[in-house]
Amino acid sequence: MATDIQKLIGTSEEDDDEEMDMDVKEEDNEENGGKNTVAQIMAGVSGGTTSNSSDNQFQHQQQFQEQVTTPSGGARRSRPLEEKERTKLRERHRRAITARILAGLRRHGNYNLRVRADINDVIAALAREAGWDVLPDGTTFPSRSQGSRPVGGTSAAVTSSSSHLVSQQTPPASLRGVSPGYQTSVEYNTCRMRGVFMPNPSPYNLSANTQSQIPAVGEGGEQTESDLHIGGSMDTINDKQIVDIPPIPKLPERDFAATPFIPVYVMLPLGVINMKCELGDPDGLLKQLKVLKSANVDGIMVDCWWGIVEAHTPQEYNWNGYSRLFQMVRELKLKLQVVMSFHECGGNVGDDVCIPLPHWVAEIGRSNPDIFFTDREGRRNSECLSWGIDKERVLRGRTAVEVYFDYMRSFRAEFDEFFADGIISMVEVGLGPCGELRYPSFPVKHGWRYPGIGEFQCYDQYLLKSLKKTAEARGHPFWARGPDNAGFYNSQPPETGFFCEGGDYDGYYGRFFLNWYTRILVDHGDRVLSLAKLAFEGTQIAVKLSGIHWWYKTASHAAELTAGFYNPCNRDGYAAIAAMLKRHKAALNFSCSELWMVDQQVDFAEALADPEGLVWQVLNAAWEVGIPIASENALPCYDRVTYNKILDNAKPLNDPDGRHFLSFTHHRLSPLLMDRQTFMEFERFVKRMHGKVLEQHTIIFEILSLFNAIIFFPNQSRCLCIAVNLIQLAMLIKKNESVYLL
Repeated sequence: MATDIQKLIGTSEEDDDEEMDMDVKEEDNEENGGKNTVAQIMAGVSGGTTSNSSDNQFQHQQQFQEQVTTPSGGARRSRPLEEKERTKLRERHRRAITARILAGLRRHGNYNLRVRADINDVIAALAREAGWDVLPDGTTFPSRSQGSRPVGGTSAAVTSSSSHLVSQQTPPASLRGVSPGYQTSVEYNTCRMRGVFMPNPSPYNLSANTQSQIPAVGEGGEQTESDLHIGGSMDTINDKQIVDIPPIPKLPERDFAATPFIPVYVMLPLGVINMKCELGDPDGLLKQLKVLKSANVDGIMVDCWWGIVEAHTPQEYNWNGYSRLFQMVRELKLKLQVVMSFHECGGNVGDDVCIPLPHWVAEIGRSNPDIFFTDREGRRNSECLSWGIDKERVLRGRTAVEVYFDYMRSFRAEFDEFFADGIISMVEVGLGPCGELRYPSFPVKHGWRYPGIGEFQCYDQYLLKSLKKTAEARGHPFWARGPDNAGFYNSQPPETGFFCEGGDYDGYYGRFFLNWYTRILVDHGDRVLSLAKLAFEGTQIAVKLSGIHWWYKTASHAAELTAGFYNPCNRDGYAAIAAMLKRHKAALNFSCSELWMVDQQVDFAEALADPEGLVWQVLNAAWEVGIPIASENALPCYDRVTYNKILDNAKPLNDPDGRHFLSFTHHRLSPLLMDRQTFMEFERFVKRMHGKVLEQHTIIFEILSLFNAIIFFPNQSRCLCIAVNLIQLAMLIKKNESVYLL
């Protein structure tokens, strides 16, 4: 009984040897008692249920004799010690292989298997995926066929030591994320932040929740109802199984017709403007912009790189490439969202080009590296300037804030006509790494991998001077230091003394340090936005906020703390940021709106992430003070499920105040987006964001999908169902209404 309980709750590595020793002892006991049971078993073979022929009986006896005799012909005795050791080695080897299989399934598959799972858990998970029910004792039977449950162990069973655990943890198939394989763990962890696109099945493919009941041959030749993994029915003709796909189910989607209009923008590639400030491929870009225009996209977003425009000499700006791009956008009657990008590009996940900071800034950094953010080990991060020099004249006689203001003022003067015509609808002001308001706490180039907690970035001389001044004003000069027990980039909260449950983060010093750390972040945003409001008077300005969703379910929210968001479980860390944005009438551009908590639980259960909880906390903090919210996807998205998630966040269902997003930016223009299949899905998403019904060419795409289903899966009942759908679609074309399939 104890062994069974251990298998259910999982055992530790130290218990493996004891289990193997017990297995060997049990095998020896069975061997010693083998002689006493030979006669009984032989009698059972000869006097039990007779077979159809004596040959079968002889074969059973011969097989049994081979099992209970040694190669020399005598009875088997207790195995020597050497054979027991070999058994242990074989068992260790088997468990090592099993561990690698389970690790691969957890990482690259759809199954949320526990850490100490065994091969029976895999079999049970596969059985459930195929539409079967697996009980804790291993009894397996077709689902939705309660009358056909086996009694007395007469059916085929899958013995699973923890099948009930898998049943509780495995999410519906339609909600699971699918991750591709990678050659190395480093490549995999890096690419997870980018979310490499895996094309989803057609929207008419059946999920596990919509599989139809199908006839299957049960015991005694009777027909029972069960679910097949491919969602079809199975008939038996001349001992051959013929798979039949069931009718198309009704799509369980919200109707976004007559909902508020939300403009949709598409972000241009990072390298659309080269290092010479020239438009790289104007003809190719023009064709792509025309395609976007045909889909009723409202406009595009583009980064205006500080490292390109003011590359060589302070206050000498080159806007040539952007002038040509903006003129092209105006001719197509599109809108523009521009980003004041005061950070470098390259070295982070998703960066496919390298755009450094201006050369003259890099020269200053070589002689004074404290102008960059610095971690506890003294490693400099040249991705953006430290906020400690916002008011320090270390940039050829100018402060960092003055440099930003001069750049924004030059942009406004250069493109004043585009502001006057309303073509530039929003200016997003970059405030940190990746243009986001946060510390560069998780740089990939310093070895960080998801889901590490990151490190505090406050060890340049200017930020340390500010910390010292604040500590002395508080009356505790010995607090003028960063925490020495906060771990490293890839640590987890329980491994540190600062972020663990009841750790120093919630002590007197921890609260003092974190208050100062987040105040530096808010003050930086306050200073830069004050000048941005002057430069872009009359135009909506925005600030991008990243979604640090990992470790959100812990008490400390460690990853958010190192990024500058003082948001533990007992404090709202986004209220102060929202209040600061409210003072400047700035919009909040928040990413992460397309992520699913289920995906994070499946792929990285140990990260304790909750992107959905974080999204709603940030949205409510912004809406409470009445600031508009824009959004963009953090990971590439091209499938309907992800688009529906974005729509649900953009237009909350039954919101009493009717709140919704100000705009949405699709991240980003790429050949994959231009693919016919994915672009049709994107066009459908745009129409729903605009609150429009599906128009005729969208309905025609649905009709083509139905015809393909008839061609590849001909069946009388299926064709009848599809014919009804085609008639319905024809009526909808005439009435110009939304599509609802059977």
